[in-house]
Amino acid sequence: MKTRQKVRRGLAIASTALFPVTLYYFSPVLSLSGLAAGVATGSLAMFGMLFLASLLLGRAFCAWACPAGAVQELVRGFAGRTVNRRRIRWIKWVIWAPWLLGLVLMTVRAGGVHEVNLAWMTWHGISVTDVPGVIALVSVTALMAGLALVVGRRAACHTACWMAPFMILGRKLRNSFGWPSLRLAASAAACRSCGACTKACPMSIDVQSMVERGRVESSDCILCASCVDGCAQDALRLAFRSGH
Repeated sequence: MKTRQKVRRGLAIASTALFPVTLYYFSPVLSLSGLAAGVATGSLAMFGMLFLASLLLGRAFCAWACPAGAVQELVRGFAGRTVNRRRIRWIKWVIWAPWLLGLVLMTVRAGGVHEVNLAWMTWHGISVTDVPGVIALVSVTALMAGLALVVGRRAACHTACWMAPFMILGRKLRNSFGWPSLRLAASAAACRSCGACTKACPMSIDVQSMVERGRVESSDCILCASCVDGCAQDALRLAFRSGH
C-alpha cells in the first residue's frame, strides 16, 4: 500500500472513531427538526460547507474525511465486489429532493431562521451522550456497513447518502465555469490497459476507459487517488488545474 493510501486509511479509522462526536453534524433529521424550530444547526452548516468545498476539492471529503464512507471502506475486505452504478445511483436523489423540499417548508413554517446554534441537540458539541444517540449511531453504522456488504463497494454512497448531491452539484457548477480545482488528470499514451486503476477504484468507476479517452471525469469520483497509486505506468495523477 502506497504511503498516501496508508494516510487515507488512517484518516478513515480516525473519522470512524470520532463518529460518536460528529454524528449529529451529518444528520439530515437534525437539520429538519432544527429548521422546524427556526434554528440553523451544525448539520445545516456542514452541508453548506461541503457544497462550497466541492467547488475546489470536488468530492474529496468522501474519500478523506467522511465517517460513513470510512465505515464502508473498513468492511471492503468482506465486500470487494463492484456495483452497477447506473442502476442504483438515482436512489440518493429520490431521498435528497424531498428532504431538501422539507428544509424549505420547515423554514417557511417557522417564519424563517431565528437562531444559529451549531451545537444544537449536542452535549457541549458531542453528539452521542444518551441511549437514543447510541441507537442512532449503531443504526447509521449498520446501514452503511450493511449496504456495502450486501450490495457492494461503497453502496451507501450511491444510494443512501444525503451529502453526495451537494458535492455533485458543486462539481457540476465548477465544471460549468472551468475554474482551477482538484481533479484527476490522465495520459492516454502511458496507459497499458491493464485494468489496475479500475480494480482499485472504491466507487466502481471504469477508470481505464476514461484514461483511454484522455478525460477522467465522473460525478462518482471521490478523488481518493486509489487509481493513481494503483497504476504502475504513472498514467494518472492528482492535479489542481482548470477544466470542463
